[in-house]
Amino acid sequence: MSDFIGHECGVALIRLLRPLPFYKEKYGTLLYGLDKLYLLMEKQHNRGQDGAGIGSIKLHAVPGSRFMSRYRSNSPTAIADIFQKIYRRVRQVADASPPLADDADWLAKNVSFIAEQLLGHLRYGTYGRNEIDSCHPFLQNPNSALRALLMAGNFNLTNIRALCQQSSSAADRPDTAVVVECVASELDRAIELARQHVYPHAQSISALYEHVDFVAALRRAVARFDGGYVLAGLTGLGYTFACRDPWGIRPAFYLYNDEVLAVASERPALQTVFNVGAEHVQELPPGAVVLADRAGKVSVEQLLAPRQRRACSFERIYFSRGSDVQIYQERKRLGRFLVPTVLKAIDFDLENTVFSFIPNTSEVAFYGLLEGIEEHLQAYKYRRIRSEPLSDAELKKLLALKPRIEKIAIKDVKLRTFITQDASRNELVQHVYDVTYGSIRAGEDTLVVLDDSIVRGTTLKQSIVRMLDRLGPRKIIIVSSAPQIRYPDCYGIDMSKMNDFIAFRALISLLRKKGLENKLDEVYEQCKQQLSGTAHAPYNAVKMLYDLVSDDELTEEIARLIRDNDVQAEVQVIFQSIENLHRACPDHRGDWYFSGDYPTPGGIEVVNRAFVNYMEGKDVRAYT
Repeated sequence: MSDFIGHECGVALIRLLRPLPFYKEKYGTLLYGLDKLYLLMEKQHNRGQDGAGIGSIKLHAVPGSRFMSRYRSNSPTAIADIFQKIYRRVRQVADASPPLADDADWLAKNVSFIAEQLLGHLRYGTYGRNEIDSCHPFLQNPNSALRALLMAGNFNLTNIRALCQQSSSAADRPDTAVVVECVASELDRAIELARQHVYPHAQSISALYEHVDFVAALRRAVARFDGGYVLAGLTGLGYTFACRDPWGIRPAFYLYNDEVLAVASERPALQTVFNVGAEHVQELPPGAVVLADRAGKVSVEQLLAPRQRRACSFERIYFSRGSDVQIYQERKRLGRFLVPTVLKAIDFDLENTVFSFIPNTSEVAFYGLLEGIEEHLQAYKYRRIRSEPLSDAELKKLLALKPRIEKIAIKDVKLRTFITQDASRNELVQHVYDVTYGSIRAGEDTLVVLDDSIVRGTTLKQSIVRMLDRLGPRKIIIVSSAPQIRYPDCYGIDMSKMNDFIAFRALISLLRKKGLENKLDEVYEQCKQQLSGTAHAPYNAVKMLYDLVSDDELTEEIARLIRDNDVQAEVQVIFQSIENLHRACPDHRGDWYFSGDYPTPGGIEVVNRAFVNYMEGKDVRAYT
């Protein structure tokens, strides 16, 4: 998308299922697991720009020795920094003790991060500032081999306030700390139950490990969560796990064989790192957990009953890498389904229309759009040839007709790193793209530019439309492969302020023009009533405002808002329909940011709170 938004985190988990010396013998290194974790994180680097972290827990550490390790970084090169530090330490140990450098058992027991359980995380912050203390993984009980817990996740919970109130600790903490504490408290409960019933009659503490019902503990913990989540963790008990919310909002995939269990947020990362086909990578079912126990037995168990599947459609439009076989086809369909509307907008005049795309993430949808245009052309040529006699010149001209494609804009990637805070974006955003001069005929051509989605409209107004206008097109048509983003997200993507959305600002502008500003106060009172807890059934009150205007009116107003007064060309905007979005991505029907239909009660609370914040002039996230 041309607008910058913080979005989803990335999770990478490795559980080695064989003794560590096995990997030394087969692959020539005890760092096999660590190497795979590094690759999984780099392959998902699109998900983490605010920081990274990794953690490990050894299964068979020597009593009294360090069994848990963690490194975190919030530097721009966080992944590289972390792994360079680890590899440097391994080399130092090997160099300092040459006789032990090839002793797999000794290294496994004494060197940090040479472990059977490994967890990595890439952070996109939706809570707090970009400080190292906000980077995952988070830990509990690092000095207790029995109670130790390391966790990271790709999630956002809408009921963090309630969870904090249930906790004995201070409420002003990162949401991840609250989640980890919830799981840790249930784990403590399970350990105490096992201790009461088993340990008094057991000969060693290992018997206790085997009788702790970890799955039951995890089930009790996640039953308290409202939101979208993939939570992954390591335990001193020897359980390596990853669980997913019952609506399947956040993505999770896993792979396992007789050597390794691996979990990641994206399927292609697992395929590439382990060199396997898509059929070897499974999607974690909604409400389920995949886990390996202390003995290395892998299972998938249902924690919560699956609800109506509402997997995030933004995953398909923008966030995930397009190299996934399904995502690639879905993005092409998103472009193809726009063809009839685009052809109508250009009055079917392909000779005087230039097609392009901004940014690069919209490239696959652009291929779909072009395929649809080419199919239209083939049908048009066939009809012309069959219906009327053509001279040689006319036939040559007809056969030569094809879509005109140009690389209109080039992104200056050097600037992107700095455009992360709202206060500094407005000045710098004008220089994110460089225009390709001479690519269209000034005063004659219509310029059609595909964007994957339009969120704020800031980059369009301050940079892209003004930049394209310098080329002198007769008309500029901005085409979004996603529908209008009207409502906040609260399940992982950082879109929680109503006034951030160009669609909402266009709505407010239309209501004022129509003399319907009083409706804002009515909805404000309804939202406050719901937040007070006195309403009978929760509902999205903001929907009523959008019902007061048509989709076409809203689209035309958006086009007006993104066009500066000094822009000479006519500007039009085209949006994908929600119906075509569902046709393109039939298994990912999470569309609350477009439709306002939230799958959880907490989501409804967030949209109402976001509107109250807007009316009260509060520039804060609606879910924190």
